[in-house]
Amino acid sequence: MVIDLRRRFRTAKVPTVDLRFWYIKLLTTAMGESTSDYAVHRFNPELAVLAGAVVFVGVLWLQLRSPRYLVVTYWVAVVMVSVFGTMCADVVHVALGVPYAVSTVTFAIVLAVVFAYWYRVERTLSIHTIDTTRRELFYWAAITTTFALGTAAGDFVAYVVGLGYRNAAALFLVLFVAPGLYFGLARRHPVATFWTAYVLARPLGASVADWLGVSHARGGLNLGPGTVALALTGLIGLGIAGAVRGTRANTHP
Repeated sequence: MVIDLRRRFRTAKVPTVDLRFWYIKLLTTAMGESTSDYAVHRFNPELAVLAGAVVFVGVLWLQLRSPRYLVVTYWVAVVMVSVFGTMCADVVHVALGVPYAVSTVTFAIVLAVVFAYWYRVERTLSIHTIDTTRRELFYWAAITTTFALGTAAGDFVAYVVGLGYRNAAALFLVLFVAPGLYFGLARRHPVATFWTAYVLARPLGASVADWLGVSHARGGLNLGPGTVALALTGLIGLGIAGAVRGTRANTHP
């Protein structure tokens, strides 16, 4: 089926930005990192990336075809964006040999281009206006790029700068919280603060996942990426279940 870019929906096809949103979002960023690491090291890397791409495209297709915001469909799409976005960033560095500094800057430029073109076409970057298929395509393009950018940036700070995973996680936590505090106090620039926090959530989650999963020799807790991915998947499931219950309660008071 052909996707109609002019298709309009009654409401925005994204969840309300609240504490539950950020809870699930941060978990997906960490889960994507650990799941990607487990898959490419446990199985053939080329096949793992290909499988990730196929599932990513399939899930995103379901999301785009959905007539409204569906909790499970949306968050499964975010999970696969996280996994595949991590794989893309890792392929650029490991397979192509591109330094983390270069890939970080490159993905940042790509994201800036996506935002610029999105704003040029739609005159807004607010997620509250994701009520057409074209706007939703811009939205997912931006999200996918933020995951690739965040993966590269997290590894750059941990590896190249030399902070290590734990210290990198602490740094990104401070940076992630700052836009929310600014908006909470000033009540200004909601779109800019949202996207700034969204971008920073990725390297925060990735750094935490790596710190939990990698060996002691690499500065981690040595829990293993498979164990970390499984635990995070369970927590994401609980968050999604809570979101589903909340949606039903709001629909049927």
